[in-house]
Amino acid sequence: MAFSQGFTPHPKISYASAAPTGVASEAEYLEIGLREAVDPEQLRVALDAALSSGLDVLDAVVASGTSLPDRIEASHWRIELPQVEPEVLAKAVDAFTAADEVLVERMTKQGRRTFDARAAVVSLDVSASSATPSGAPAVPCAILELVVRQVTPSVRPDDVLSGFRVVAGLEPPVAPKVIRLAQGTLTAQGAIVDPLDAERDGATIGGR
Repeated sequence: MAFSQGFTPHPKISYASAAPTGVASEAEYLEIGLREAVDPEQLRVALDAALSSGLDVLDAVVASGTSLPDRIEASHWRIELPQVEPEVLAKAVDAFTAADEVLVERMTKQGRRTFDARAAVVSLDVSASSATPSGAPAVPCAILELVVRQVTPSVRPDDVLSGFRVVAGLEPPVAPKVIRLAQGTLTAQGAIVDPLDAERDGATIGGR
């Protein structure tokens, strides 16, 4: 691994849009600077072996073109809301999308900030969980599929839930389960494209 210069060298690793604390993710990306060229698959295997169980390195490619952060335009999230009826969530979504602006507050490194949670949201889709343990009473669980643009300050899933509280008074009775399903470039149709697709498709390889 390559290191930066100076009195306190650091490994050359950069993360793109890291997930917030307390959420799961199936789509995290990072760039690693190396001192010499290596086979990407050998690198993937070595990294995967060094990580804890449950942290899986799925792919590695040689970077070319623009930097990784420039390719991360949006994220796709799945939010499970136990004990929330899908109809209740749908009404909150309708109120949120109908609003021109939804102001929420969050503590940041610069202190408490107020920002618009509505403008960054590309799409919101509501469904219901069909998984019920055998013999257990049915418990409602609304599911929200959410696509959010990468903006500054970032709009996180919990910010959107805060927006639901502002516009519809929705207060989930238990903590939601949040998972990032994808992140990458955003098409005109609102779909997210894997940021490594260009390298997989045989784009010209450059050094980084």
